[in-house]
Amino acid sequence: MEVVSKPKHQAAQGSNPRRWLILIVLCLSTLVLVIDNMALSVAVPSLAANLDASAQDIQWILDSYILVFAGLLLTSGSLSDRYGRRRVMIVGLVLFGGASLVATLAETSAQLIVARIVMGVGGAMIMPSTLSILITVFDAGERRRAMSVWGAVSMLGLVSSPIIGGALISHFWWGAIFLINVPIVVLAVVAALALMPESTGPWRRPDPLGAVLSVAGMTALVWTIIELPRHGLTGSATLTTAAVAVIGLVGFVIWENITPDPMVPLMLFRDRDFSGGSLALTLVQVGNGGLLLALPLYLQSVLGYSPAAAGLAFIPLALASLMGNTFGATVGARFGNRALAVSGLVVMAIGSVLLASLSADSDFVMVAIALFVFGAGGGSAMPAAISALMGAVPPAQAGVGSALNDTIQQAGAALGVAILGSILSSRFSRGLPESAPEQARHSIGDALATAARTGDSALADTARHAFATAMSGSFLTGTAGIAAAAILALFVMRGRDASTHLEDGETSCRTT
Repeated sequence: MEVVSKPKHQAAQGSNPRRWLILIVLCLSTLVLVIDNMALSVAVPSLAANLDASAQDIQWILDSYILVFAGLLLTSGSLSDRYGRRRVMIVGLVLFGGASLVATLAETSAQLIVARIVMGVGGAMIMPSTLSILITVFDAGERRRAMSVWGAVSMLGLVSSPIIGGALISHFWWGAIFLINVPIVVLAVVAALALMPESTGPWRRPDPLGAVLSVAGMTALVWTIIELPRHGLTGSATLTTAAVAVIGLVGFVIWENITPDPMVPLMLFRDRDFSGGSLALTLVQVGNGGLLLALPLYLQSVLGYSPAAAGLAFIPLALASLMGNTFGATVGARFGNRALAVSGLVVMAIGSVLLASLSADSDFVMVAIALFVFGAGGGSAMPAAISALMGAVPPAQAGVGSALNDTIQQAGAALGVAILGSILSSRFSRGLPESAPEQARHSIGDALATAARTGDSALADTARHAFATAMSGSFLTGTAGIAAAAILALFVMRGRDASTHLEDGETSCRTT
């Protein structure tokens, strides 16, 4: 591979004539990851009954994927820069599709957990490659628009997945949520082979110690965050895994700063756009945790929606997100990433406050307005923050830069679910009267089941109001995270467009 320096104002990779077809492939590759994981949450009751899975089995089915996925992102990004982004993405797609097929045939919880682990490996190889390939095939003038399309498709997948999952389970069986991945993966692999050029970064020596430290540190960090509500801050399991996370991640940072061939270019964090975008995305994902964790339960357990109706309730969020993405890709591009990110985050915070105002007696109009405002803000803010972050990454390091972006967002999402989930659980328990049975204090589902079994309609009504109040507290905490993200974006990110920044002194690699 030949490395060439590019004049200051030359496009990153020229204008690839197939770039918009390639974007479709990248969107398909990302969509399969997003839909699968959100649809799985809808299928939990069905697969739990079919596989006779315990609560611990369900926890492992859900968490095994995210542990492996988050732990391997940085290593996978580095491998894609070294061995080829298309090659790594295709291998990841094959692993993900094959494991999805195995998952549909699982007869025990253990078999499904193993399949989910392999899916996590495949997902970790797919995700960094998609964004890094996008950067290499689109020039600076079209990159924002391409990122907005990619982000909009991801958001649509996220919002529509409960609808898709509910429909599949209603007409088929729980395995259908995994089986649907297979044709999408086959289409993506064929299209990638036919349309997509290969690209790599400049040759560097492998960094096995950095890879081991990053995997150990990130896996332990995500594990600690996931298990925090169960074991508490002072639990021995929490302290042990937290110590492993600190040792691994601190050791990783030290090693990457002293080794002559680092796996991850940590100097990227010296760039204000990269560091500002990273911190803003982390805090936004903390805020998003409340939405994905609490709202589906609120819609079904408090307002009495069916799973399919609860999924349809997210349509205003999807529409507003699309509008925000479209605005950011067209009119918003004139104002630069910082202005778009800050204004979008402010609107998103307002939407979060509206979500916090929902009660046990709210109607769909209030829910729709809150989701629409939240989605409009997020739809314009998130692509701008990602554009600023990735605009600071040289194309030669696009794979590992994309992996850093994904890792940051995964850590923020896990942290949000842990923190906001703990707030939701504790406030719900405190909201029930002292006379309530102990079993009813565990969750809104347990409370309603206890009320149905005993015929205690007063307990059911109290539980619904207690959950709505607890949800408000979690959304207000999320609002604080979103507001902090807006302040960081305002004072840390540069005012100019990231595309301009990317071209300054840029170095690119030839594609083959």
